[in-house]
Amino acid sequence: MLFRSFPTASWERFDFIKEDVEIKKPTTYDLVLTASFDPSYAPDNLTVVFTVFDDDERPFRTKSYKFRLKDGYGAWKSELVDGCYHFTLPINSELTINEPGTYRFQLENRMPITPLTGIHEIAILNK
Repeated sequence: MLFRSFPTASWERFDFIKEDVEIKKPTTYDLVLTASFDPSYAPDNLTVVFTVFDDDERPFRTKSYKFRLKDGYGAWKSELVDGCYHFTLPINSELTINEPGTYRFQLENRMPITPLTGIHEIAILNK
């Protein structure tokens, strides 16, 4: 659905990730966020806002998410594989869209640090 690779391992604050999705009939999504980080990623969390806009570019659904990536001691909550820590995090189960049309799915970086370094990929997928 949404996917971004960061060749420089850096995500700027107002660099929105967006994709238009054509809905032809009532649809339900079970969405997850996947992300990978290298060891240089300093924060212990990732905060994003996921918004779905309708045909008229009005927010249809919006929600902020704060994911804890490290425990209270600063240890990653994932194993290091191929130089990155990989996460699959639930963001919206049973997101139902009943009206046909083109909807924009958008992911916004809401971290106070800009640019956010140490991030390699981020995606929203329908599981």
